[in-house]
Amino acid sequence: MNSQQKQKIIENAKSFFRAEIVQNHINNACQRASKLSSYNINPFLYKYLANFLTGNDKPESIAKALVLPRILGTSINTSFGMKIQSLISSLFEGLGSTTQGIDIEFIDEIDKRKKYCQLKAGPNTINKDDVVTIVNHFNGVRNLARTNNLNIGINDMIVGVIYGDPIDLSSHYKKIEQNYPVIVGQDFWHRLTGQENFYFELIDAIGEVALEVNATKVVSDTISKLAVEIKAKFD
Repeated sequence: MNSQQKQKIIENAKSFFRAEIVQNHINNACQRASKLSSYNINPFLYKYLANFLTGNDKPESIAKALVLPRILGTSINTSFGMKIQSLISSLFEGLGSTTQGIDIEFIDEIDKRKKYCQLKAGPNTINKDDVVTIVNHFNGVRNLARTNNLNIGINDMIVGVIYGDPIDLSSHYKKIEQNYPVIVGQDFWHRLTGQENFYFELIDAIGEVALEVNATKVVSDTISKLAVEIKAKFD
């Protein structure tokens, strides 16, 4: 993979986050988080959490204790999970395969062999039925290769998991590994791009997208709006 293709992946990732994640995070998640009606408040915990976080239980502290877990945890993870397939399509635009059951084909920068790769998002994003489907696709490609006298080995058929660590792979991925390699996170991106740290460069590039908007002001405004409602209801 050349430097232009590597940069294209980074730009695709940033464009995806700008369009699909950042605006949804601001316009939907933060707006909902600023409304008291969107919370199912546990009366035994809200003051405790505020005191735990800030050392006091003023309305703004209570608002922080409610807002921060929502917009930095639950909402963004849900949104990302729902859009992960779109992210994969964006990242690998122009690198697709015409082979049935294969998402991309590339020359492995470590062993220099052509890889036929089915892409998956993370270490827990497949189910039991996916195992049979993936193995059957790979078996079909290898059978066709033998018919056409093509040199495609078991290690040339891979599942590429775009984030995570091998230790975190689910039992479903482990079953696939009994037949075909599952390449995860940093190792996958290293093989694809030839750069050992490209995975972390990609993570940093995505993180920089948040700096393009005044996110701290958005968070502050969200907390302030919720604090007004809390003061009106609980003071």
